[in-house]
Amino acid sequence: MIGALLLLLMLGLMIVRLGQLSAPIWKAKGIGWVFGSTWAPANGIFGALPFILGTLVTSAIALLIATPLGVGTALFISELAPPKLRRPVGGVIDLLAAVPSVIYGLWGIYVLLPILLPLERGLAGSLGKVFPIFAGPIGGNGSGFFAAGVVLAVMILPTISAVSREVLLTIPRDVREASYALGATRWEVIRMGVLPPARAGIIGALILGLGRALGETVAVLMLIGDVPAVNHSIFASGYSMASVIANEFSEAIEHLHVQALVGIGLVLFLVTVVIDIGARLLVRKTGGFA
Repeated sequence: MIGALLLLLMLGLMIVRLGQLSAPIWKAKGIGWVFGSTWAPANGIFGALPFILGTLVTSAIALLIATPLGVGTALFISELAPPKLRRPVGGVIDLLAAVPSVIYGLWGIYVLLPILLPLERGLAGSLGKVFPIFAGPIGGNGSGFFAAGVVLAVMILPTISAVSREVLLTIPRDVREASYALGATRWEVIRMGVLPPARAGIIGALILGLGRALGETVAVLMLIGDVPAVNHSIFASGYSMASVIANEFSEAIEHLHVQALVGIGLVLFLVTVVIDIGARLLVRKTGGFA
C-alpha cells in the first residue's frame, strides 16, 4: 500500500512540477498555442499541433502493424508451435526488446528506408489521388511518419508479443480440452475458448506497446524527418513531441522556448494518461477487467 501511495505521489509531483516549469508559456500564449500549427521559436511563435499529430500518427501506424504481428506471434508460440520451437522463437522475439533504440534508428536509415522508398512512391502514385493520406510529398530518402511508424512497430512488437503470450498461457488447459471434447477444431478453440478470456490482457499488452511508441525518441528522431509542419500524408516528413524535446532542449536559448518544450512534455504526459484511461474504460465496457 505504501508503494502504491508513493507511486501516486510521484505521479502527482511530476504533473505539478511540469506545470510549474511551463506556467509562463501558458500565461503568455494561453491554451491556444497547443493547437497552433506554426513552430518558429526565433520569432516567438510556438505551435505544438505538428508534434502532437506526429506522435499520434506514428504511434497509430506502429500499433496497426504490430498488433496483428504481436498477437499472431503469441498465438503461434502458445497454441500452434511444436514444443521444441516455442522457446527459441520466443527468445528471438524477446531479444528485440534489448536492442538499443539508436540501433533501430541506424537500421531504419540504412536498411529500411531503401526498401520503403519504392513502396511509398508506388502507393502515392496509385492511391494518392483517391486517399490523401497516401499522397505526397514523400520525405527525403523515404523518411517520414510511415518510416518512423514501421520502426516503432518493430520496437513494440516484443512487448505486445511477450505480454500476450503470458496472458494466453494463463488460460487453463481444461478450457482447451473441453472445447476439443465438444468437437471444436483448433481454430475454433482459439477463437471461442482462448481469445475471449484473454481479451483484457491482450488489450493491456497493446497499451504497454502504445506507451512505448508514444514516448520513443531517438529512433523516431532519426527517421521522421524533423519538419515541424502539419501534413496530411503519412509519407511526409514531420516531428513528434518526444523528438522535438530531445532535439531542441539543449540548444534552446530563449527562456520561453525552454518553457514551451517543457509544456510539450506535459502535453505528452497527459496524452499518455488519457489514452491509458480510455483503453481501460474500453476493456471494462467490452466485458474485460483492467
